[in-house]
This record gives sequence, structure tokens and C-alpha cells, in this order.
Amino acid sequence: MPSLSEETHGAVKMLQPGATIGIIGGGQLGRMMALSAKYMGFRIGVLDPTPDCPTAQVADFQVVGEYDDKTAIHDLAEKSDVLTYEFENVDAESIDEVRHLVAAPQGTDLLRVTQDRVHEKTFINAHGTPTAPWREVNNFEELDAAIDELHYPCVLKTRSGGYDGHGQHVLRNDADLEKIRARGDRGGGFPPSILEGFVDFAFEASILVSGNGEQYVTFPIVRNDHRNNILHMTIAPAEVTPDIAREAHELALRLAKGFELAGTLAIELFITKDNRVIVNELAPRPHNSGHYTIEACSIDQFDAHIRGIAGWPLIQPKLLSPAVMVNVLGQHVAPTRALIAQHPEWNVHDYGKAQVRHNRKMGHITVLTDDTAATVAALEATGCWDDLK
Repeated sequence: MPSLSEETHGAVKMLQPGATIGIIGGGQLGRMMALSAKYMGFRIGVLDPTPDCPTAQVADFQVVGEYDDKTAIHDLAEKSDVLTYEFENVDAESIDEVRHLVAAPQGTDLLRVTQDRVHEKTFINAHGTPTAPWREVNNFEELDAAIDELHYPCVLKTRSGGYDGHGQHVLRNDADLEKIRARGDRGGGFPPSILEGFVDFAFEASILVSGNGEQYVTFPIVRNDHRNNILHMTIAPAEVTPDIAREAHELALRLAKGFELAGTLAIELFITKDNRVIVNELAPRPHNSGHYTIEACSIDQFDAHIRGIAGWPLIQPKLLSPAVMVNVLGQHVAPTRALIAQHPEWNVHDYGKAQVRHNRKMGHITVLTDDTAATVAALEATGCWDDLK
């Protein structure tokens, strides 16, 4: 695992308005980062292979290129004062190669840890925070041994890559294991992986933490509802005991301090039936489950990210109103657009993606409410999300 001592940490050098922030990745997270940054007076450049991508629509300029195109990253670096990224599958080496040209306040150790599930689990456990029991597995012999230790059911995950459930397989019995063997026999091979013991959780949750290298603040713990391995809905705040809320905030601060975090980090959690808090995964960036913060908090996750990488002081976020956030996937665009005019309580965010595809995140809707259960029922009653029932 990379040693965090390899990088120079501490307070981030303060960035002045008028400086240029370069964002690697041009999707919706980059778009919302850019909008926050523009309000603060920064200029925005973006690197993305798709011309007029969602971030480019609100940026000052775009470098068109693949995320691992070293020439394109060098071009973005030369035109920027600070680099950040909107997703974790960024080539850390390419960022290291341009750090003589541009500041990279998040560093690349954070990337390298969160890109590798073995490094990630090791880091989390080393900072006194529980995860599901896990074993590193690199072949079928090691997988058999790990199953003997962890037992069914368990989850096989590729060591790197994967999102929204990709690269993950739930193994409930020998028949599921044989499907994995058959895939290997067909030339699928056995990618470096980890096996996780199954967590009998009551619900999934997440918490955001933001920092500027020295100072760290947390957002409320929220409840997440996934459908088909894609986040469907977030309810803020999660209804948890004070002890669970305190543990979530404390573990978020422990991990942020361990990384000497600059920017926003999302921590995906399992809340177990016996009231334990277990970390599932980390995302070194703003997160889908934090979109509610735009309307519901005194400072949102994107503002906090930009302030953090700019070296600006941070204020502890306050939840101004309970809220429900629901994702608009490709199949939900037409039905939700047909109802927008009838629902003034909907705060609608359209990501500006040119191509509508099934299960592709096209936008989200946030509703501020005094009764989250009633709001969830009202959203579901519209029929817009019936395909996910």
C-alpha cells in the first residue's frame, strides 16, 4: 500500500479567485463542482473525451482527450492552477508527472488507495475502522480457501475497477461458484480480487467528510436505497441512534485525518441489525448520495470540495431541512419531465447528457420535506420509478 508519508501534506496553499481549476472527468459530478467553483470566482477547464460533455457546458474551456492521455493531461495542467478529478479511475501516474506544473491538493495516494480494494480495506482497518471480513484472492485455489474461512454467502469483487455493481458477484452456494469457474474456463481468467464476507445489514448509509489538509468537517449520515446495484434514493438524515451517528462521524474524521484530506470524501456504510457501523467502500470525491446537500445544507458537498482544494477555511455543515433525493435514470426522463410542471416542490437537476440510455444517470430530483416517509411515498406514487419496484 502506498505510504502517505511519500507526499507533502498539511494545509493546502490558498487559491485566489480568478485562478483556474482543471477537472479530470466531464460528467455530472464535474459539472456540479464547476458550478460551485464559478460562483466562487474560479475559472474552469475540463478534460473529457466527449465534446460538450456535461462539465464542458458550464466550463471556460475543454481539453478533448481520454482520461489516461498523458499529452491531454499535460495540456490541462499547463492551463490550470489546480487539478482535481470527478471519479477515481484516473491515472495517478499521469497526475504525478505534471505536479511540477500544477498543484494537485488531493495528492495521488488517496487515488491509489481507493483504486485498489486491498489497499482500501487495509487502510480502513489500520485506522481502527471495521469492514466486512475479507481475503485477497488471486486464483481459484485462494478463492476456495477464502470461502472455507468466510463461508457462504460472500461477495467476490475485482481488486480494481467496477462501479454500480460491475465487477461484483454474490456467491450464495457452490452453484454460484461454478459459474465463476465456467467464466474462467471460457477465457475470462481470474482477475486479482477480494472475497468479502456477507454483511447482514439493516440498511445502507453513507457519510461525507471534507477537508483542506488540516481542517475537517462532516455532513449528516444518510440512508441509501439501491435498486439493481444503482443508487435509487437517499433520505437525509438517516434515522439512527445517537451512538451510530457519533460513530459514523468519528470514523469519517479518522479516515480524513489519515489521508490529510483535501476535498470531499464519501464513505459508504452498512448499518447492521445489531447497530454496528461497517465501512463498505470509499469514493475520493463528491458522491451521488450527497446531492441532497445542494438544497438541504448550509454548505453543499461541491462547495466544500472546491473550498478544500482551494485551501479555504471550512465551516461545519448544518442540515437546514430533511430531504429526499431520487435519481433520474434514462428510463425516467420522459415520465419525470411530463410531471415537472405539476410539482413545484421538486428541485430538478438535469445533467445535460446528450444521449439518454437505460439505467444511465441523467439527473436527480431533491425534495425538502418535514416528513421523509410521506415524501418517499409521494414520489413512488407518481409511477415514474415503477420499473424499479
